[in-house]
Amino acid sequence: MESSGMSPHEIVRHLASCNAVVVFSSTDCCMSTVAKRLLFSLGVGPTVIELDQHVAGPDILAVLYQLSGGGTHQPLPSVFIGGKFLGGVQTLMATHIDGTLIPLLKEAGALWL
Repeated sequence: MESSGMSPHEIVRHLASCNAVVVFSSTDCCMSTVAKRLLFSLGVGPTVIELDQHVAGPDILAVLYQLSGGGTHQPLPSVFIGGKFLGGVQTLMATHIDGTLIPLLKEAGALWL
């Protein structure tokens, strides 16, 4: 998806609201790879946006940095489920371990079983 005149905030909002699961990633980020592999292993086909290959990548990254709370938090990967910002790889793994990830994915329509 090209930016097509949308602001970076609008791009993030649009992608998150139009897809069950979105992972904003970078091809050289090992934590992004972990997040994508976990989701794929669960049978989820997330929409993956590789920011290092996206025309608006740096601007979208700035939006994700704000969403992640800034400071020392790494903004990638940024995972959205059901249109809501879940967080990064730590939150994704924590929800998987505590058993809340699968229900979130089902509620978002990313899993049917």
